[in-house]
Amino acid sequence: MSFEWVPLTKDDVGVWAELLVAIDEVDQVGGRETAEALAEDLANPLLDPAEGTLGVWESGRLVAYGMTMSRAAADPVHRMSLWGGVHPEYRRRGLGGRLLEWAIGNTPVLHERRFPGRPLELHVEVDSRNEGLLALVTRAGMKPARWFYGMTLDLGGELPQAALPEGLQIITYRDDLEDAVREVRNRSFVDHWGSVEHTPESWRNNLVGVRAFRPEGSFVVLDASGECVGILLTHYFEADTEATGVREAWIQIIGTPREWRGRGVASALLAHALGEFRAQGYDTAGLGVDADNPTGALGVYTRAGFEIARRTADHGLSLVPAVA
Repeated sequence: MSFEWVPLTKDDVGVWAELLVAIDEVDQVGGRETAEALAEDLANPLLDPAEGTLGVWESGRLVAYGMTMSRAAADPVHRMSLWGGVHPEYRRRGLGGRLLEWAIGNTPVLHERRFPGRPLELHVEVDSRNEGLLALVTRAGMKPARWFYGMTLDLGGELPQAALPEGLQIITYRDDLEDAVREVRNRSFVDHWGSVEHTPESWRNNLVGVRAFRPEGSFVVLDASGECVGILLTHYFEADTEATGVREAWIQIIGTPREWRGRGVASALLAHALGEFRAQGYDTAGLGVDADNPTGALGVYTRAGFEIARRTADHGLSLVPAVA
């Protein structure tokens, strides 16, 4: 049996989406995407489709894929991630290992073009239930760097109530707030592991300019002067609903600048959003959180009623060390 290894193109997004469905039917870790969303990924300026993607074909069938995308900044390290997967019928044939080898060899080339002279790490997210992937990255010398929880809340139950501090108000996201919201996100995540500042371009191409973004389910906290002091941005993934029948509002970002923490802003913002999600017809709300988040976010989510549904570990490998 011979395989063809070629970059992915916009003509492949339909079969690529079908491959993601086949993978998730067995792995049950999410990750399904519509063809339209995959086309957005290929058009992202941070991705080089010709050299940052690889499709594995057998007799005209896409059976595996890999994708590595640059980050908006390398501060202090350029952390590039490998996303990929192998069709369940084609596992244990070395395809996953070859995709990882490709990423290890190719990522430094892409990195050098964007951030020459800066340190580089390659990262892979491993679900705690995926023993095969864990063995694969371990053999390649990758080590766990950080742990994350995927959390969920049933919107059919009792929702939390939390009062907003006096002088603040919550409004629905508006396009004219885009730059101010991005600035709050950058300020809020400055002490988060692995986070880099979003540029206007990366913000639009990854957060508010994609099909998954739901402005009607995204909210901003303003102070008396009209300054943004808290944000919550929501994405909705149609492919997951098609698979499960469940409409989940995914909280992509929630943040408050350091000077506003500890005042109940995040709790009030979250409570408001959950009520709006239910009114908008969502069944559940979901989010991801760093298990060691220094801002106390895990406690905020737990008190609101979120429960851990998934555990993952981010495995990293240094490819270009920092210059001493």
